[in-house]
Amino acid sequence: MSELAIRHEKNKTSGRYVVDLAPGMIGEMTYQRVNLNKIAIDHTRVPPEFRGKNIAAKLMEFAIEQAKKNKDKIVPECSYVQVQFARHKEWANLLAS
Repeated sequence: MSELAIRHEKNKTSGRYVVDLAPGMIGEMTYQRVNLNKIAIDHTRVPPEFRGKNIAAKLMEFAIEQAKKNKDKIVPECSYVQVQFARHKEWANLLAS
């Protein structure tokens, strides 16, 4: 898969990082805003036919970059995000306490 065009859609209380994969098919990572500088990532979804292509990893990397840019801390409610934080100790400073 070539470079993914991930977009950030949000409102005051929630948002998502989303990528179009094929007509009518998306990969997404959703979150709820907990407070001014904290988000809870609660869901990651990639259609089965697109799994194994690092799409979820790219969404995670995008979420990390957005958190750094916005000075947000992350509450990893989604099991995928929990695993990624365990694998990437360099992201520990972005974990919400």
